[in-house]
Amino acid sequence: MQLSTAPAVSRRRRGNPDSQGLLGVLSVCATLLQLCAGCPSECACNSLEVNCSGRSLVSVPAPTSFPEGTHTLHLTNNRLSSLPVSTFANLSTLETLDLSNNYLDNLPSRLFRELSNLSDLSLRNNSLTVLDRELFRGLTQLRRLDLSLNGLAVVPLGLLDELQGLTWLSLAGNRLHALERATFEPLINLQHLELGMNPWECDCNLRDFKHWMEWLIYRGGYVDAVECTLPKDLRGRDIRGVPVEMFNYCLQLDDENGGGGTKGGSPPCVRATAAPSEGAVVRTEGELPDCVKQRYRPVSVRRAIGTVVIAGVVCGIVCIMMVAAAAYGCIYASLMAKYQRELKKRQPLMGDVEAEGDPEEKQISSVA
Repeated sequence: MQLSTAPAVSRRRRGNPDSQGLLGVLSVCATLLQLCAGCPSECACNSLEVNCSGRSLVSVPAPTSFPEGTHTLHLTNNRLSSLPVSTFANLSTLETLDLSNNYLDNLPSRLFRELSNLSDLSLRNNSLTVLDRELFRGLTQLRRLDLSLNGLAVVPLGLLDELQGLTWLSLAGNRLHALERATFEPLINLQHLELGMNPWECDCNLRDFKHWMEWLIYRGGYVDAVECTLPKDLRGRDIRGVPVEMFNYCLQLDDENGGGGTKGGSPPCVRATAAPSEGAVVRTEGELPDCVKQRYRPVSVRRAIGTVVIAGVVCGIVCIMMVAAAAYGCIYASLMAKYQRELKKRQPLMGDVEAEGDPEEKQISSVA
C-alpha cells in the first residue's frame, strides 16, 4: 500500500503546475471574451480605448455596448450630423472624446452633462454655427477644448462659465468678428488661445476683448495672431499691435451716445442692444455689457511700456543737454579767466610807458 500511494502523491505534485497554467489561460480567454463582448462591432477596442474612426457612422453606437470603464472614445472622420441627448449617458468614466471631422450642425443642450471626468473634447471641423449656453455645463474637469474650423459667429455669454480649469482653447477658423470680454473672464487658468482665421472687425466692439488678451499675455499666456479685416486702414494688422490710443474715440462715443451708437464706430454694447437674433439670449439689466455698466477698464500694457520708453528717452535727452551746458559753461569760464590773467599782466607795462613819457613832456615844456 505504501508503494502504491507514493506514485499517486508524486503525480499530484507534478500536476499542480499544469493545472495552474490551465487556469491562467482560461482566465485570459475569459477576459478577452469579456472585452470582445463589450466592444461595438463597428469599433476596435484596446484596453480602455475605443476607436470608431473612419467607419462611415451616421449614429453613435449604444452607450451600453462600450466596455465598462472606457477612458478614450474616437469618433472622427464619420458622417455624424446629430447626436441625441442620451448619446453619452453611461460613459461617466470618459476622459477623452474626439468628434472632429463630422457634419455636426446642432448639439442639444447639456449633451455632455454626465461626462464629469472629461478632460479633452474636440469638435474640430464640423458645421456648428450656434452653441447652446448650457452645452458645457458640468464639465468642470475639462482642460482642452477644440472648436476650430466651424461656422461660429458668436460665443454665447455663459458658455464657458464652468470651464474654470480650461488651459487650452481653439476658436480658429470660424466666422467671429467680435468677442465679449465677459465671456472669457471665467477662464482663470487659460494659457493657450487660438483665434486666427476669423474675419475680425477691429472697432470699438473688440476694444475690451483686446484689453483682456493683453492681460492674458501679461500673465504668461499665448494668443496667436488676430488679424483685422475691417476697417480698411487696419486690414492685415494684428490687433495686438494696434495702439490703444486708436480706441480713445470709443470712450467719447460712450459719453455722447450714452452707451449707444452705430456699427463701425460704436461701443461694445451695440450688438447687445440691437434686435436679438434667433437663438440669442436676452440679458437682464444686471448682465449688460461693460460700456453700459462703466466697468473698470485696465490700462493697456503696451501703452504703459511705450510711456516708460518715451519718458526714458526724454530724460536721456535732457541729461545730455544739461551735461553739454555744464561743459560749455566750464570752457567759457576757463577762457574768461585766462583772458583776465593776460589783461592784468599787460596793465603794469602800460603804466610804465606812461610814467616814462611824462619827464620828456616836462623838459619840452621847460625849453619852450
